[in-house]
Amino acid sequence: MQIGVPKEIKNLEFRVGLSPSSVRALTEQGHQVRVETDAGVGAGFSNADYQQAGAHLVTASEAWQQAMVVKVKEPLPQEYDYLQKQQLLFTYLHLAASRELTEALIHRGTTAIAYETVEKNQQRPLLTPMSIIAGRLSVQFGARFLEKQQGGRGILLGGIPGVSPGQVVVLGGGIVGTEAAKMAIGLGAHVTLIDINLDRLNQLEELFGSRVTLLYSNSANIERAVSQADLLIGAVLVPGRRSPTLVSRSQVQHMPPGAVIVDVAVDQGGCIETVRPTSHSEPIYVESGVLHYGVPNMPGAVPRTATEALNNSTLPYVLKLAKMGLGALDTDAALAEGLNVVNHQLVHPAVKATFPDLV
Repeated sequence: MQIGVPKEIKNLEFRVGLSPSSVRALTEQGHQVRVETDAGVGAGFSNADYQQAGAHLVTASEAWQQAMVVKVKEPLPQEYDYLQKQQLLFTYLHLAASRELTEALIHRGTTAIAYETVEKNQQRPLLTPMSIIAGRLSVQFGARFLEKQQGGRGILLGGIPGVSPGQVVVLGGGIVGTEAAKMAIGLGAHVTLIDINLDRLNQLEELFGSRVTLLYSNSANIERAVSQADLLIGAVLVPGRRSPTLVSRSQVQHMPPGAVIVDVAVDQGGCIETVRPTSHSEPIYVESGVLHYGVPNMPGAVPRTATEALNNSTLPYVLKLAKMGLGALDTDAALAEGLNVVNHQLVHPAVKATFPDLV
């Protein structure tokens, strides 16, 4: 298999689709890997590292000309012209949040497999490592922007003896929400976690005990918790679909001035009405006196950790696709769930439900 690894061009995105160790695993099996020059530099991988692993250094155009392209983030509009008919693209796509990209993949005839919809035993193994990182970073960034010099309330999340800790509200008790709660607890904050799944709330009680206030997700509980939050974290994911809006603009207006919102679900449309995508270079904006952080590629802030974590999960699937092409989907049901677009057709059920007119 001829495999290309382009350099990510999303704002301050330093992750890379394949690490040198992954390239070595592929070249040892006879595959040819072409990596764009400097693709891994931001994650701490030099061009020499890739050459020693057996890769060829090429231009962006050459990396995109390969039979299979392995990336981290979805193609941006300036990359759409690189997309080819029957080319195999393996990356995060989040198509429900981008009609433009969905239409481009269909028009070009690219075979697109999305990391986030690969499903095994009702789990999403390729989304998990980035969800863990994003959940932990959400509290790290939230704590930073609560600092007065950053425009925040001037709250120390952990408080000190004699002073109340900060109030952290987490919407969603999945992997992102659980990791956010762990980090907030570790800092000493008062944490409220809201989820609609009672079984999950019971699991979280076993995990956290009395260290977290666990609430069932309904309008009254959300409104009450949000109005008291110093840091509000959106962590709601409906795989393949746009995230539901749980917090309205009017509810944001009742948050304390200088409070911070971090919506990890922004790459799926976000679960807080006032949140829009931002970037690592301009991560926040202020609306209704509240700081909003909407960076859709949060793990890009820690590219070395994130690249290695992602490759630990993606490499087995990359090896299967490299060996068998689309035939790998016939032998691996989890990988088959990742197929979003093939032969000019939108095929993933959740994305089809989002864009029924494109079916």
